[in-house]
Amino acid sequence: MELAVLNTQGKETGRKVVLSDAVFGVEANDHAIYLDVKQYLADQRQGTHKSKQRNEVAGSTRKLKRQKGTGGARCGSIKSPLFVGGGRVFGPVPRDYSFKLNKKLKQLARRSALTYKAQAGAICVVEPISMDAPKTKSIVAMAEALKVADKKVLLVLPDSNVNLQLSCRNLPYVKAILASNVNTYEVMNASALVMVEGAENILNTMLA
Repeated sequence: MELAVLNTQGKETGRKVVLSDAVFGVEANDHAIYLDVKQYLADQRQGTHKSKQRNEVAGSTRKLKRQKGTGGARCGSIKSPLFVGGGRVFGPVPRDYSFKLNKKLKQLARRSALTYKAQAGAICVVEPISMDAPKTKSIVAMAEALKVADKKVLLVLPDSNVNLQLSCRNLPYVKAILASNVNTYEVMNASALVMVEGAENILNTMLA
C-alpha cells in the first residue's frame, strides 16, 4: 500500500511511502485487539483501593447483648458488618490487575488495529517537522490543513522531538507517540493516524 507524503500545509510533496501489507494489510483479529486493549487498561489501574474489615475498624469488642432471650438475632461486637460503622464484608483490597499476553498475540493485535485504520483511509503521512520552539498554533494549523482538526489524532513520530511533543501537549485531541511505543489501545482510540515520514519504516520493521 502506497501513501503520498504531505507537507504541513496538506499539499503533496511528490514523494510516496510504502506501508507493508504484512503490517497494514493483514486479516484483522478482533479478539486479539480486545485482549490487548483489556491488558492496556488493566495496567493503568493503580489497584490501591482499600476498605476496612471488622478486625480493622475502631470500636469496642464488647458483646452488645446477651446471646439468648431477647427475641432478636444474636450479635457480637459493634464492629460487625451488620452495624453502621462496622467493617465491610469482602471489601476491596490492594491488588495488581495486570496480566500477561504473549508477544505474538500483542503484535497481531497491533497489526489488526493498523489494518483497520488503513482500510478506513484514516492514515496520512507528513514530511519531517522541525520546530525551533514549542508552538501549539503550528500543530493546530497543520491539523486544519490535513483536515483532522475535528478528529482525535494520534501523531506517530519516528524519534523523539521535544518541541513537537510539547506543542501537542496542550491539545486535547492530539496525542504524540513514538513509533516504537505504538500500542493497540492508542491506535483504536484515535480517529486519525498522522505518521511523520520515517515512522512507517519503524512499524514495518517492528511488526512485520
